[in-house]
Amino acid sequence: MNSSGWLQLAVFIGALALVTKPIGLYLVQVLDAKGRTWLDPVLQPLERLTYRIMGVDAAKEHDWRRYTLAMLLFSLASCVSTYAILRLQHLLPLNPQGLGPLSPDLAFNTAVSFTTNTNWQSYSGESTMSYLSQMVALTLHNFVSASVGIGIAAALVRAVSRHSAKTIGNFWVDLVRTTYFLLLPLCLVFAVVLVSQGMIQNFKPYTKARLVEPIKVSVEKKNDKGEIVLGADSGPVMEEQIVVEQLIVQGPMASQVAIKMLGTNGGGYANANAAHPYENPTPLSNFLQMLSIFAIGSGLTYYLGRMTKNQAHGWSVWGAMMTLFLAGVLVCWWAEARGNPVHQSLGIAALDGNMEGKEVRFGIFKSALFATITTDASCGAVNAMHDSFTAIGGVVPLFNMELGEVVIGGVGAGLYGMLVFVVLAVFIAGLMVGRTPEYLGKKIHAYDVKMAMLSLLVLTLSILGFTAWAAVSPWGLAGLNNTGPHGLSEILYAYSSATANNGSAFAGLTANTPWYNTTLGLAMLTGRFLMIVPIMALAGSLVQKKISPPSAGTFPVSGGTFIILLIGTVLLIGALNFLPVLALGPIVEHFLTAQGHLF
Repeated sequence: MNSSGWLQLAVFIGALALVTKPIGLYLVQVLDAKGRTWLDPVLQPLERLTYRIMGVDAAKEHDWRRYTLAMLLFSLASCVSTYAILRLQHLLPLNPQGLGPLSPDLAFNTAVSFTTNTNWQSYSGESTMSYLSQMVALTLHNFVSASVGIGIAAALVRAVSRHSAKTIGNFWVDLVRTTYFLLLPLCLVFAVVLVSQGMIQNFKPYTKARLVEPIKVSVEKKNDKGEIVLGADSGPVMEEQIVVEQLIVQGPMASQVAIKMLGTNGGGYANANAAHPYENPTPLSNFLQMLSIFAIGSGLTYYLGRMTKNQAHGWSVWGAMMTLFLAGVLVCWWAEARGNPVHQSLGIAALDGNMEGKEVRFGIFKSALFATITTDASCGAVNAMHDSFTAIGGVVPLFNMELGEVVIGGVGAGLYGMLVFVVLAVFIAGLMVGRTPEYLGKKIHAYDVKMAMLSLLVLTLSILGFTAWAAVSPWGLAGLNNTGPHGLSEILYAYSSATANNGSAFAGLTANTPWYNTTLGLAMLTGRFLMIVPIMALAGSLVQKKISPPSAGTFPVSGGTFIILLIGTVLLIGALNFLPVLALGPIVEHFLTAQGHLF
């Protein structure tokens, strides 16, 4: 832990603080259907045309049920269309490599993954997806799934800020305005910046480079349909191949990386994701990609304060998020800088720390910072192999996801997830002082607490339920590359990532099998939509409430006391739900590794 790392951390937090207010103010303009932006002369005609084609009355708002139904139907239709493209990509244009169709289970997993803003990838992008699939099926979802998340957050904030009302906005208006006025302009500028750093943007066929020395590799055997052949143990059958040439990926990369980061999608164009020199060419591109992951989510906290006319509340929510973020960065950085516990127990000085699985050009601090940021937000992009982190270093990204990724979080998803904890925090505060809990003048009743808890219990049941099922099933154990507690951590990480709509992986797990593809897809659907429905029901309850004037017993939702209570609520619920399984996985692995046991 050196001075260079501390300086970079300070610069990152300073840059994030600087962009929070401007983005928040712009979000107020975008998410107000009657708001004016500097892009109106160019985009308003397109916006009106889109409403006309869709048959949408932009002036008519929805109650929470109609808003939720519109969101679910749109997500279903887009998921089905993506599945169709992936199954038929061999018949469609822009496929210079002649790549075949995806298997039914992989197509299902991928379509669900991108619909839910998860971008979990059980495949290698450069050897699986055609340019059309990347651009039309996947990149389209990168935009609209992010817009859906921002729209849900805006609907909940409107419910908090309005009173004695029934409507919380128009889903179609939120979807269109967020895509046109926010994501497209930002991504256009960001893509140009990334190209200036050396990121590729073309439609060339892949470049073939002949190896000086052929190498022998072990790969998964596939049948004539491109499906993985499974053995008697339900695991993939491996075969040896002699590699004499290397394919160097080409294609429209910069345009997809821009929305991958700004929309907290995270799906890599190449299998190595942000560790690939094309996807992350320079230290500046690395810094800007990390900043872009947090930018919109951070701006939404300012949007919260502006809409509720309580800016101190917005900054307090931001402060709680930053405190949790800093704690995660410091623990992960310390663990990786300290190095392998086996070396420590042998008295070997780990001058360079744990460099396994990390890009030398980024090093330990940038890898730990990136890992913390990408799992605080539901992004999932990676510039290092999380499976190679130390046991304690690996706990941080794992626990970040199990908290619901509310530390900045995914665009929209982080804010509405954190507001659930805000409701629970003020409920606890009300119990402590013996008064009816209030949030910004609105009394919190049993129904509100039930909806908040239901959204959190859905996540817990999905993560622990699917993990337990896989851990005792032949198909689950067949995918492991490691035994003991680390093997459990790989399974736990996969379902935590899927349910939290993150998409990163420990990567020691062979997940491209029918059982894993299907169960991970179900976990993604659960984590996205079964969480959103009770949150929207909470919004429907809050928007109808009357405002009560503050009194001497009203608990303030800003300041140090509120921040401490909010952080305590987040950690307490996370610890109660997941500490037992973490103790069986990475925590026990840490102690066993210190005694010389490796997994």
